[in-house]
Amino acid sequence: MHILVLGATGRVGSHIVKYALQDGHQVTALVRTPDKIDTKHDRLTIVQGNVLESHDLLRAIEGTNAVISALNTDGTTTLSQSMPLLINAMFHEDIQRIITVGTAGILQSRTEPGKLRYQSSESRRKSTRAAEEHEQVYTLLKESTLEWTIVCPTYLPDGEVRGNYRIERDVLPEGGTEITVGDTAEFTYRQLGDRQFINARVGICY
Repeated sequence: MHILVLGATGRVGSHIVKYALQDGHQVTALVRTPDKIDTKHDRLTIVQGNVLESHDLLRAIEGTNAVISALNTDGTTTLSQSMPLLINAMFHEDIQRIITVGTAGILQSRTEPGKLRYQSSESRRKSTRAAEEHEQVYTLLKESTLEWTIVCPTYLPDGEVRGNYRIERDVLPEGGTEITVGDTAEFTYRQLGDRQFINARVGICY
């Protein structure tokens, strides 16, 4: 496949790029600062640009088959502002499949099923700003006709693949408190070939 990766210089995104290249895929990475990508490969195309610019997204997405977005909030509204532009670019190129990395805050609450976790007593975070950004992305994808999956990790420390994680559709597995960057990236990447969670959020933790 030919995959567009957004957030390729981030903790999760950089792992996803490596997994895709190891498996023989073509990868295009749209990044603001190409120097931050330490991977060099003949199947890796680096496009310098900004996800908030439609023409940059269209340049990067041309010829790809699927999108993986590991963009984070970084204290900005980049996530929610870029998603409508990305959805438009995908329609323009007739691409259906998108996998994004969200947050466990936008999963359904177990204690208050009518609420998302970040809106309920399950959440210990004082600030809800990042979760609100991710919720806007979730809403935009839900309202689209794309084949989307949102991987929703809980607390995300650095660490390699352990492989012994638990997953559950739309909620966080009970008692889960963390999941490494490595396992989150590996599971997110594997959704390219797995149709089990089309149009669903997936809670992931140990």
